[in-house]
Amino acid sequence: MGGLAVAYELRREGHDVTVLEQSGNIGGQWLYDPRSDTADLLGAAAPVRVHSSIYASLRLISPRQTTGFTDFPFSPRNGRDNRRFRGNREVHLYLKDFCDAFGLMEAVRLDTRVLRAAMTPTHQWAVRSVALKEYDTDEKMSGAFVDEVFDAAVVATGHYSQPRLPSIEGMEVWGGRQMHSHSYRVPEAFRGEVVVVVGCGESGKDIAMEIRGVAKEVYLVAKSMEEVDRLCEDSSVVFGDGSSVVADTVVHCTGYSYSFPLLDTGGAITIDDHRVGPLFEHVFPPLLAPSLSFVGVPRKVKLASYLRCSTH
Repeated sequence: MGGLAVAYELRREGHDVTVLEQSGNIGGQWLYDPRSDTADLLGAAAPVRVHSSIYASLRLISPRQTTGFTDFPFSPRNGRDNRRFRGNREVHLYLKDFCDAFGLMEAVRLDTRVLRAAMTPTHQWAVRSVALKEYDTDEKMSGAFVDEVFDAAVVATGHYSQPRLPSIEGMEVWGGRQMHSHSYRVPEAFRGEVVVVVGCGESGKDIAMEIRGVAKEVYLVAKSMEEVDRLCEDSSVVFGDGSSVVADTVVHCTGYSYSFPLLDTGGAITIDDHRVGPLFEHVFPPLLAPSLSFVGVPRKVKLASYLRCSTH
């Protein structure tokens, strides 16, 4: 969503814009991907191999009237999901409608992963990318890199992909299955299991309610550090009050971290205590502005409206 808002505004001002998108379609997080990285269900590696964190049943908690761009209302359409709090697919379709209405697809290069972006001595940005169809699944590059130089770079990669994992004693030796909500898609894999869901935010409550329809037992833990004392090798989970349960799976719904592994700023941008900075107006790093900017960093905002404001 952020990249599309940037492309629209910059093209309207007469700039030549290239959007590098690693997925096979536009939409970012709103492009549902049924896959998960089965080799890294916790999402401990950076960057994660599967970008989207959307689960199949996810619906928005903000109403249609406050979710669309100001000059492109999120209006009901015939044959579509016209609920006030619509499902994730409807958001993706809305973004496709936005692209089609303003001809943005001609600026988008799909299936393209950015590997590195760094400032040149002339204060431009050298960007190395690779086509994902030529990116080996064993993380070995094919050698078909594309090196380009741009006058400016805008980082609009979002912040709901890289899991933020808790520090719970015994996580590394626990005998059961552990995963982050980033890897959750549908409840069927938990049929007949005893499941502990750690984290009582929106995704934690959603996933716990959905899993309870197929699981044997579900335990919802509000705060990982305070209410889970430790995980044991015998697959037991010991809670803060001393009680315990033998579980098959622990699902960590503990949020996400900011992560920009592709960006080389020479230390001008840091991530400290869940903050990205320094950024003027949450957009421009003082040492690298105006050739580098960030869009979509704040979390507690009406996203579409904020994105349009921050790109003006």
